[in-house]
Amino acid sequence: MRRRLIAGALAVVGLVVLPVVARAAPVTAAPALRAGAARLPLRIPDGTPLAGYGGFRRRALVPDVLGLLPHAFWFKPGEGRLDEIAVRALVVYAGDTRVTWVVADVVAVDQAFVARLNARLVASGIRAGTLLVSASHTHSGPGAFLGSALFGLAAMDREDAMVRDAVLDGMVEAVRRAGTRARDAVLAVATVEAPDATTSRLHADLDRELVVVKLAATDGEPIAVLWNYAIHGTMLGARNLKLSGDVMGVASRALEAGLGVPALFVNGAVGDVSPRRHGEREQESVGRALAASVRAAWDAATPAGPATPALVVRSARVRLPPPALSLRHCVARWIPGALRVPLASFMADDTEMIAGALGPLAWLTMPGEPVTSLGREVKDTARRRWRHALVAGVTNDYLGYFVRPADYGRPSYVTCAAVYGPDVGPCLVETGVALLDSLTRDAVRLRPESRAPAPCDRAAAR
Repeated sequence: MRRRLIAGALAVVGLVVLPVVARAAPVTAAPALRAGAARLPLRIPDGTPLAGYGGFRRRALVPDVLGLLPHAFWFKPGEGRLDEIAVRALVVYAGDTRVTWVVADVVAVDQAFVARLNARLVASGIRAGTLLVSASHTHSGPGAFLGSALFGLAAMDREDAMVRDAVLDGMVEAVRRAGTRARDAVLAVATVEAPDATTSRLHADLDRELVVVKLAATDGEPIAVLWNYAIHGTMLGARNLKLSGDVMGVASRALEAGLGVPALFVNGAVGDVSPRRHGEREQESVGRALAASVRAAWDAATPAGPATPALVVRSARVRLPPPALSLRHCVARWIPGALRVPLASFMADDTEMIAGALGPLAWLTMPGEPVTSLGREVKDTARRRWRHALVAGVTNDYLGYFVRPADYGRPSYVTCAAVYGPDVGPCLVETGVALLDSLTRDAVRLRPESRAPAPCDRAAAR
């Protein structure tokens, strides 16, 4: 009798448990993370004008209407190189999700340039996946490579095909080499405090966080370092007519000399952040101090564990209000605030933002220069879910400065360049936070996709 009871019990257990086990989803490992990186010098034609400053120290007395200069029109031609400028590329992928991050020693890029680069990559048989193009924001990089007439007149000179193609060719080749060097990789991230090297244009608190992303092969050999920090590339002033990566270039070259791998600098929420010191000698000192902080973070960063982190990307297009230049902010305080110069014929009416996450790190791109407070809001929100967060300013587009409404009430250079008005900055942050939130939904299987346009054009410019 006892044996029959035991046998019956085992049969019942089998009927209940075995079907459950059979229906359980199989446990699958996350796709392996692979990464590759490359660095190439940017070979810019001699006589290319420098971009970043629109004042008379760099501007030609008379435009070159006779065509005597090979690459300059509105601005003086450059006078050689102070140091080597470069393009760096990082390719990261896991399964079907791929991110190609290009960083260049230039002041800015726009949507048309990024689209042109993507088309060239496709024509070369290179699959970029999600393409991110970050300008270091040096104000001593090459001009004349963007097609925008407004940017050309203001601070970059008009587009020259030879200069544009030189920049594009360097980027394509850097991406190609990075892809061929891809191998199984591990990720580690560290956030440290940078040296006291900056000051606020708005007399506000600054964000001195320096985020360091360490990518190494599974055998420990370094692949690349990506570092994120907010600083204007203006340690060399407008008198400088020689190509230079400015302080960010000094730091990246020092890192590359020590680590032997590409060092990609991604600027942060830089709208109100200027270097505290200026000049060639100070640039060298501050650059090496920044490199030392990055290297210390690299040495301290260790992978969180053996599991391969998920790579997730989302993007959204954002509709923008009509841009206009406020004469009160740009010329004199006594001018009525209603007097504005429309710029809709020259600037975009929409833009794109891209959010991504890789293991303990989340990032958000910004199509211009947000002020510190906006960047902090993005990072503080992201860190509710991720241990580390960075804002990639001056990435994939350039639409000027983004401020808070409270900032906009004070006429200044920053608010003069906030041509989309006082409310677009907070709206971009709101859109970015929503994008970051969407990354956590079905994170393993999420594919890059574009969402419906966010209505920042409802933010009326005042």
